[in-house]
Amino acid sequence: MFAKVKSTVFIDKLRLHLSAKTDSALKAVLKDDKGSVCSSMETIMPDEHHEMEWTGLNNLPYGVYTLELSDGTEEMQMRLVKRV
Repeated sequence: MFAKVKSTVFIDKLRLHLSAKTDSALKAVLKDDKGSVCSSMETIMPDEHHEMEWTGLNNLPYGVYTLELSDGTEEMQMRLVKRV
């Protein structure tokens, strides 16, 4: 597991902690419970920080989401809940 989400419950942003710096881009896709892509992003982490914040998620409806992360070599999925 190369990343952890600070909390599996979110309102308007997600905070991710990466276990190590990757040379490739981090790709993140947020899907709703039907499998439709609701939001996505791609970024390269700076050397000095292993944390990132994904903002702008306040326009998503409340419910259950799947976060799919890929760093080029590994892929992982997490179940998240958007609440009030």
